[in-house]
Amino acid sequence: MTAALEQALSPNIPNPTHELVQVVRGRRSGLAISVAIHSTALGPAAGGCRIAHYSDPAAAVTDALRLAVAMTEKNALAGLEHGGAKAVVALPTPARPADAERTALLHDLGDVIESLGGRYITGPDMGSSPADMSVIGERTTHVCCRPVEDGGSGDSSVHTARGTLAALGAVAEEAFGSPELAGRTFGVIGLGAVGAHVARLLHREGARLVVTDVNPAAHALADELGARWVDPAAALTTEVDILVPAALGGLLTARSVPLLRCAAVAGPANNQLDEPATAGLLAARGLLWAPDVVVSAGGVIHATGVELRHESEERLTERVNGIADTLRQVFQAARPHRTTPAIAAGLLAEQRVRRGRPHPASAAARPLVSRPAGPVDPEPPTTHATTPVRTTPQEH
Repeated sequence: MTAALEQALSPNIPNPTHELVQVVRGRRSGLAISVAIHSTALGPAAGGCRIAHYSDPAAAVTDALRLAVAMTEKNALAGLEHGGAKAVVALPTPARPADAERTALLHDLGDVIESLGGRYITGPDMGSSPADMSVIGERTTHVCCRPVEDGGSGDSSVHTARGTLAALGAVAEEAFGSPELAGRTFGVIGLGAVGAHVARLLHREGARLVVTDVNPAAHALADELGARWVDPAAALTTEVDILVPAALGGLLTARSVPLLRCAAVAGPANNQLDEPATAGLLAARGLLWAPDVVVSAGGVIHATGVELRHESEERLTERVNGIADTLRQVFQAARPHRTTPAIAAGLLAEQRVRRGRPHPASAAARPLVSRPAGPVDPEPPTTHATTPVRTTPQEH
């Protein structure tokens, strides 16, 4: 399976720079768990755990690789002492495991994370929740965003939304000359956990809203906020000031960019560009795009601040609001060089990563491997050793 996966991935990831890529089959669940650690130059890698259906194993690994790179950039640009990583569980069908099957899967995940000796700290992502983090936490201490009653920082979606609101002020300032949101029209695509919070915050600021979601039940929120509802198929062609992607990624493509009727695009959805070249298509149309790795950083800033740095809420609010300053820095860096904000953000992140040093448990880049998961002892460990192992540091 290793050779087949490497062959399938090579067109999409021709020169992987990741420190570690593993495909592990859970010994309880039997499901494939892909873990990609991109960098620990700034500290232990942090990134969510995605549980989703994939058409083939290579697609899941590709997703993990790309998401891990994005987390390195996100954490670096947010000023966090963390690298980037991602765990992806490939479900064979769209149905999500429940009850004992879900517990088995989450325990498998915990074992995989524990085996990495502190190099990777996980949290919720698409398909996983704070409650799931508590179950993973039965097998490893390297987990964030457990419910508050379990000693964690809780649901990070509200803090991601707060960071998005700060970012939208910087985008409005760049696009229209003023950070004022009142009176501006925002098209929010996706009213899930984060998107619903963003819509409410924008409504509170006096913004006009156009919203959509694939779930018809979200229409109730539109009514609550006095927002105009549009069909998901019409969301991209509806005239707004700023488009706010808050659902799945890959929305911005060579086909969709010409359809946009807005001045700017900025939202918390991850991986909004289907490929890096799409950033140039947006710029060619004169559309401002705020890199999602900056906009969506509020959740990881708050979670790691509460659980790992033990920062005060006042300090955390300052950090989350600082997303606006980071975006301004990105826009300022892009302007004189006539480059895109995507390229400017990548360069700024790369500069910070290069100044860091690998985490003590880092290893040189490893080939893709596949192996069974978990320690020999089936019972949860009573202690969690994180003794560094001897390794060869990787340059960044």
